[in-house]
Amino acid sequence: MVRAQKLLIDALGIDQLFCVIGGSMGGMQVLQWAVAYPERVFAAVPIATAARHSAQNIAFHEVGRQAIMADPEWRDGAYQRAATNPARGLAVARMAAHITYLSEAALHRKFGRNLQSRQAITFGFDADFQVESYLRYQGASFVDRFDANSYLYITRAMDYFDLAAEHGGQLAQAFRVGGKGTPVRFCLASFSSDWLFPTSESRAVVHALNAVAANVSFVEIETDKGHDAFLLDEPEFHQVMRGFINGCADHRGLKRRV
Repeated sequence: MVRAQKLLIDALGIDQLFCVIGGSMGGMQVLQWAVAYPERVFAAVPIATAARHSAQNIAFHEVGRQAIMADPEWRDGAYQRAATNPARGLAVARMAAHITYLSEAALHRKFGRNLQSRQAITFGFDADFQVESYLRYQGASFVDRFDANSYLYITRAMDYFDLAAEHGGQLAQAFRVGGKGTPVRFCLASFSSDWLFPTSESRAVVHALNAVAANVSFVEIETDKGHDAFLLDEPEFHQVMRGFINGCADHRGLKRRV
């Protein structure tokens, strides 16, 4: 993916990117940019991410993939040719994944054990609880804007990502350039309630960068919004991002834009 992006900026005549920024899978791409093309990146902001996927995250992805492939409409991946769509399988995959984007506190605050449009439980398999209805909505709306095979390949790409794999398993080595530390300036951010990409994953990257004397800053934002926090209104997070980007702009003699 990053190689394709690099070909694009080559074609556009862009010599260096001022700041590469992204969260989750986007954060993995930020790290890959900084390692593969350090001379093309001035600053990097990996958010709520990791240098490689954990066994737990691979497991969640596998549940989602199996849900898609178990849908009879998947047709071994040839569903477009058959004019079908594995919508049920993709919806279940999204429901499982969406749980990992939230925290227990956020789920409790939003839904608790509140019932959905009823006064008593039905002892059936309709959506008795608000959280069930919410997940079903997330699954149903996702299939209208996403492709099942794309979901399979994207989750597999995240599973295979391992920044240290080509450097003898030593993450710090990935950030060495010509025997020295990377010239890229880093700002890493994590969220206290993110159990999909916990703070320990970001700290591992920070420690690797410290080992090569890289220019790196790090912040853990206190929030109960889980992994999705970087997509939501978190004033402290926005303040940190603004400060880092404006600081980099000042260093380069550029006009502040954030």
